[in-house]
Amino acid sequence: MTVATAERTVAVRVPATSANLGPGFDTLGLALSSYDDLLVTALPEPGLEIVVSGEGAGEVPTDASHLVVRAMAYAFDAAGRPMPGIRLVAHNTIPHGRGMGSSGAAVVAGLLAAKGLLAGDVELTSDVLLRLATELEGHPDNVAPALFGGLTIAWMDENGPQHKKLLVHRGVAPVVFVPDFTMSTSVARGLAPLQVPREDAVFNVSRSALLIAALTQSPELLMAATEDKLHQSYRAQAMPATDALVRELRARGFAAVVSGAGPSVLVLADGPGQRLAAAEVAASVSDTPWEPRMLAVDVKGGTVRNHTEGATA
Repeated sequence: MTVATAERTVAVRVPATSANLGPGFDTLGLALSSYDDLLVTALPEPGLEIVVSGEGAGEVPTDASHLVVRAMAYAFDAAGRPMPGIRLVAHNTIPHGRGMGSSGAAVVAGLLAAKGLLAGDVELTSDVLLRLATELEGHPDNVAPALFGGLTIAWMDENGPQHKKLLVHRGVAPVVFVPDFTMSTSVARGLAPLQVPREDAVFNVSRSALLIAALTQSPELLMAATEDKLHQSYRAQAMPATDALVRELRARGFAAVVSGAGPSVLVLADGPGQRLAAAEVAASVSDTPWEPRMLAVDVKGGTVRNHTEGATA
């Protein structure tokens, strides 16, 4: 009998994320202070019990196809261990299909749960977790900030996915405007062209470099730093309300971008007062109801601890 089958319960918390941040397509991601919280128990007998509350309740599957469970199974397989019966109790606050990294968070949650249940038997390192998460998600820009927190730069090399975590300037105040409609990430990704003009590529390289400086040192540069020519305009046809809000906010001086694949809109304000003003604009200029979520940058990333003892796994 392995450690994971001894009725251990682990508590997992994973933050929402916003990827791309305008010019940093498939590279930059930011962890945000909206969380999915899970209690995962290894049962002594085979079986699966899933209870979901909050976002996705009544919509997500409650069988082995649940993304958290699939990620757990993937990690157990990678560790060479059989997965025990599982009781999963999840309370979600990350909206699904809105460009706030819900699928990446679910993948990371499952991997961290497996890490916690296997603690003392098999060690799943940070590098292994990032590799497994990227294999499941397909790209590392959401899973890296979900795992590590803060602002992350993610890239691929011959050794697989890599990341660098950076601390965000305390003056940066994110607000996400969440609509009541969804957008398929795969559909949104399919709208971006495989080739772009050279001048557009150079434009985005300059803005991505500037964005790192703006987020870490100089928030006053966020407007210029969040300009993009690689993906947002191509996706606009599928999200006209999102495109309209981004354009209106930017016209009024707010550093607004599509959050991830959309349809939510992220504003990187340079202070709490500016994001309140952005919320007033969003409420006044559109027939679409936008729920403003005033968030902080999460600096911890995903965490797992032994629920019965309170110790971090």
